[in-house]
Formats: sequence, structure tokens, C-alpha cells
Amino acid sequence: MKFSDWEIGSFDRDTAVDFCKKGISPLSSVFLVSRGVTDIDDARTILGLNPAEISDPFLMADMGKAVSLIASAVENGEKIAIYGDYDVDGMTSCALLALWLRSKGALLEVYIPGRSGEGYGLNTVALDVLKNNGVGLVVTVDCGITAIDEAQYARSLGLKLVITDHHKCKVSQGFIEELPEADAVVNPKRPDCRYPDKSLAGVGVVFKLICALEKDMDPGALFRQYGDLVAIGTVADLMPVTGENRELIRRGLAVINDNPRPGVRSLLRESYPERSKVTSSTISFTIAPRLNAAGRMGQPELSVDLLLTGDAAEADKLAAELYRLNAERRSLEAAICNEALEMLPEPGPDGPIVLSKRGWHQGVTGIVAAKLSERFMTPTIILSIDENGTCRGSCRSYGDFGIFDALRSCEDLLENYGGHEMAAGVTIAEGNLDALRSRITGYYRNNLAVGSKPGLRLDFEVEKPSLLTVGNVGALKHLEPFGNGYPPPCLCIRDALITSAHPIGAGQHMRLKVEKSGVSLDCVFFSMTPAKLGADAGEIVDLAFEPQINEFRGRVNVQLHLLDVRPAGR
Repeated sequence: MKFSDWEIGSFDRDTAVDFCKKGISPLSSVFLVSRGVTDIDDARTILGLNPAEISDPFLMADMGKAVSLIASAVENGEKIAIYGDYDVDGMTSCALLALWLRSKGALLEVYIPGRSGEGYGLNTVALDVLKNNGVGLVVTVDCGITAIDEAQYARSLGLKLVITDHHKCKVSQGFIEELPEADAVVNPKRPDCRYPDKSLAGVGVVFKLICALEKDMDPGALFRQYGDLVAIGTVADLMPVTGENRELIRRGLAVINDNPRPGVRSLLRESYPERSKVTSSTISFTIAPRLNAAGRMGQPELSVDLLLTGDAAEADKLAAELYRLNAERRSLEAAICNEALEMLPEPGPDGPIVLSKRGWHQGVTGIVAAKLSERFMTPTIILSIDENGTCRGSCRSYGDFGIFDALRSCEDLLENYGGHEMAAGVTIAEGNLDALRSRITGYYRNNLAVGSKPGLRLDFEVEKPSLLTVGNVGALKHLEPFGNGYPPPCLCIRDALITSAHPIGAGQHMRLKVEKSGVSLDCVFFSMTPAKLGADAGEIVDLAFEPQINEFRGRVNVQLHLLDVRPAGR
């Protein structure tokens, strides 16, 4: 067993039957009801059959001020700087705003700070550079909400500053959320903001800004122009696939599938099967890693240029360079991950992981942290130490533990930090590392039970395996997009007989056949060996799985992607 306990959800059968009668497939009906959907109109909205409501951008605090400042700068020919971040959310935000400003003939400059030299967020040296370059207005995207001192410095230089961000505000003594003294601060998470959806990505906030700037334009036209960038940034930044984000991602995926911009088409051409439908998983595992490679390797402008170009030949050239950088990134990542594993105690850590070393490439600390967090099921911080003894790196959470709040509890030790519940960046002096490790561990133990495997949440039990037909399982695709806060259907079958089990993929994975009630089902269990499985042919087990459609050499069948196997009767 991989998980200590299975939490199997239930559902109201009468409501599910009613949904079926109204045209929703059986498995989809049960899934929706198990997720708490009781109204048929809400069900149809999730399935994309009803248009979802998009909130008025002017509900965001300071949106009117931001629109006025940007419109005035465009009209007066004032040079505008877009100040972004080097992750996918930041780069798509830069590209989105740059495309809109270009369409208005604005004089603009895109500035993304260096990951290793400058780090995340606004800094005074960059503001000096922009001022010397003739910039009059700075618009931040995906950063700036904690830049209290930097905003004051911008004002002292005579720079106008519009902050657009989606991260949490800085908390001062007395737990008061403090806002930078900018000319406008647009962030749904600011305490006085009336915007109903607080979970937009940075690129989502920029899209709402453009909707406000184009208040007389059909929103559908704006989606067709920019929806792909919004979807890519939102999914890549692990934002919840619920509320307004769900509609933003759905419409953006439609743009990518119908008419992808040259840069996105070039990225997909070499790494994704032709004519296959692009989903949120495609963004997570194909598009985002390659865009991220540029930022991680210190060349974020490559990804921004790729997203901005309208020339297919240039897009191909830039995409090829991104592939090269991604290969280099993977090599660095593997080396650092191996070194980090050697630094951990046997058989593994008993709490949060905090590791640091000189020479580690800062650009891949986030990926290494994510891998270790997933492997050891614990929050992880990976830091690179520079020649001055400054440690910069990334944090990744696990489960329901909020890493941002954990860092906030150590704020007096940190030089800088920012992020959200699942991922964050941090800068700290080398001399404070031991104290950070101790404080993070203490906070973790006070806020989450330690020492047990996490539970597995399953939507419902499939009592009749005959429901797992190609048609019913295939219909589940209409429930997409899936992602953070809205995972794909996770189901279970009790008391199934294993009829065969054997390793595949050079012993790295396993293939099983199971049978129940006369129905035989194919299963695949990745990263599983016979020894770890602890079950063999002839045994009765319970299965936790994601149902999928498998297509191979013209044959289409249902395949269960196993998440866990346990002895029957638990």
C-alpha cells in the first residue's frame, strides 16, 4: 500500500439518476454528484454546455486607476516597462501585456530580473536601469505585492508604478496586510478587493486588466486573441482549476487546439503527437517545462520572444533553442537531485527537507524540491549558496501544508520570500540556515501530523465494473480541464481478483489484469515493482485508480491507471 488510508466518497443515487435522464453519461453523473454538484445547470456549466459567468474586472480594487494610468501613457507616447518574473506565469503575463501594448502602438520594454543575480521581484537596481532607459511607467506582472521599499524608491525616482500580482500581501507586525505605495495595486488578494475569485494566476489578473482597458470590446474576441497565454500561465502556476480559472483554462485550451500561435505550435510539433487534443496535462508536462527551461537557465527572454513572434520560421528556431536548454536543465537537475539524496539520512527524512550547497544551479532548485517533496511526502526547501553566503532557492509543499505561511512564521530570518501555499521562493543568509531548518520543522509539527503516510481521496466506489465501458470512460473527458483543486476522477473497485501481474518497462512498472463480476480489466501501475506491490495473481484486492482510454495499434480499450492496491476487506 502506498497510502495509509482510503477516503472513499459517496453520492446521492437519485440525483445521479436524474442527471443521467437529462443526458449526462452514467460515470460523469456519479462523478459530478460525488463532487457536490446537485443542480443540473451547474453540472452543464462544468461540462461546458452552459456559458460560465466571467466577473467584471472593475470589481478589482484600483482597476480604474490602473486603466487610466496605462491608457494615458499609451496616448502620450510615454515609454512603458513591463516588469515580470522568470516562471511560466510571469513570462506569459509579460507576453500578454506586451502583445496588447504593441497593438496600441505603445513604446515599451520588457524587463525580467535575472534569477541568479537579482532574484524574484522588484529591485532598486532594475528601477535605476529603467529610469535611465527613459521609462515613465512601470507595470509589474506576477510580482510586486510585497515590494514595500521598492515602491517608495520608484516614487523617489519619479517613476509611476502599477502593480499587478496574485500573491499574498506582506504582513507587518500586528498581522496587518501591508500594500506598497504604488499608483495602483491590482491584486484580488489585497484585503479590500471585492473581486469574487481570489485564485487567479498572475496572467489571469493581466487578462482582467486588458478586459478593463478594452471594456467596450467583446470578451470572446479577447479570449480568441489571448486565451492561450492565460491557460498556459494558469495551469503552469498550479492555480486551482475551479471558479473563473476553469472557464479561462477551458477557453484557452480551445484556442490552442483550434488556432495555436506560432510559438505554441512550434513547441508542440516536436514533442506532442500530431492531431492529439491538447489538454491541461499537455500544458503541465509538455508546454510549461520547455517554457520554464529558459527562465531556469537564465534566458527567460527566449520564451517571451517565442510567445510574441508571429513568424513561423523564427518560432521554430526559438523552440529548438528551448529544447536544447531543456535538455541541459534536465542534466543539471539529475545531478543535483542525486547529490541531495546523498545528503538525506537513511531511510529518509522524518520531517521537512531543507538542503543547501554551493555550486547548485539556482534555476533547477524548484524542480528538485518538487521531486523530493513528492518522493518523501514532505515539504522541501532546496537552496543554492553564492560566493557571498546568500542562499536563494525554492520551496515546495506537500498535501495541505501551506509553505507560504510557514515561511511567514520565519520572516525575521529571511531576506526575501514570496509565493503561495504550494510553492514559494526564498532568500536567506547562510548563517540563518540552521535556525530556518529548526523553525520550519517546529512549525510543520505544530500544524500537521508527522510520521504517517497521507490518505488517498477517492470519489466513489464502482460497484458495477460493467459501467467501465469505452463510451462511459471516454465521456469523462468532457469534465476537463482537470488540475489543482479539481483532480481527475479517482475511483475504486473492491474485491477484484488479480488474474495476472508482471513487470514491464525494464522492471520499473507493472501490468495487471483483474476480474470482477465477469468483467476483465487491464491495469497499469507506474513506478511499482512486484516486491513493493505485495500481491500476486490469485489474490483478492481493492484497487484505487484513474480510468483511462488506451489506444494502441488501432485497438481502443479501457485501462485502469492504478494509484494504490490493498488487500480486500480493509
